[in-house]
Amino acid sequence: MTEPTAGVTAFAAARARVLARIAAACERAGRAPADVTLVAVSKTVDAARLRDAVAAGLTLLGENRVQEGAAKAAEVPGAHWQLVGPLQSNKARRALEVYEAIQSVESVGLAERLDRLAREVREAGPTNRYPVLLQVNVDDDPAKAGFQPDALPEALGRIAALDALDVRGLMTIGRLVESAEATRPTFATLRGLSERLRAGGATLGPDLSMGMTDDFEVAIEEGATIVRVGRALFGERPHQHGDGPVDHTH
Repeated sequence: MTEPTAGVTAFAAARARVLARIAAACERAGRAPADVTLVAVSKTVDAARLRDAVAAGLTLLGENRVQEGAAKAAEVPGAHWQLVGPLQSNKARRALEVYEAIQSVESVGLAERLDRLAREVREAGPTNRYPVLLQVNVDDDPAKAGFQPDALPEALGRIAALDALDVRGLMTIGRLVESAEATRPTFATLRGLSERLRAGGATLGPDLSMGMTDDFEVAIEEGATIVRVGRALFGERPHQHGDGPVDHTH
C-alpha cells in the first residue's frame, strides 16, 4: 500500500482539526456533527494541492470565481464543486456546466436566468431540479450582495414558479468584526428568517450556509448546516485584485 504524501498527510490533519471543531460546536448546540456539511473553499489553491486535499477527504470544494473553478475542475478528479462567490449573469451557463450547486443566487433575475439555462445545460425540470441557495444581505452591508431580508417573501413567491431550481435554503456572509461572537446576531437573524419563511408556507429548504474560518463555530451554534472554510484548511492566501471587495474570512 502506497504511503500518503506529505501534502495529503498535512491536509488530513487540517481536516481532522476542523472536523473536531465542528463536532465540539455541535455538542454545545445539542446537534449531530453529521448535520453540518464542510465546504473547503479552494480559491487560489492550485490543482496539484487540491488533488492532495481530495485524497485527504476534502472532496467538496467551493470556489469564488466561475472561471477559476472551471480551469481546475478537469485536473482534480474525485472533487465535487460548488460556487460560493458572486455570479455574473453572463457566466451563468459556465457555472451550471461546472458546479453541482450555486450558493450565491442574489436576485430574482439571476434565478430566472439559471432556471432557463439549467433546462438546457442540465436538462433540469420538476423531477431533476438544480440546487441553489439564496444569498441574503442580513446586515444591509453595501459591500455585499444579496437579497434584503424584507424582499425575500415576494422574491420567493416568484422563484417558486421556476421548477428547474431547487431552493435548498439561504446563505449569508458574516460581518467583518473583531470577535467571532460579534457575528452571532447575523447568523441568528438568518436562522429566524428561514424559520419564519418556511412557517409561512414559502417554498424554501432548511439549509443555512453561514460561517467561515473565523466564525463557523458560532454559525453552527446558531443553526448552520453548511460551513465554508478555507484558511483553516489551506492556510493564508494572497489577496486577489480586481475582484471587488476582498473577503478575508473564508
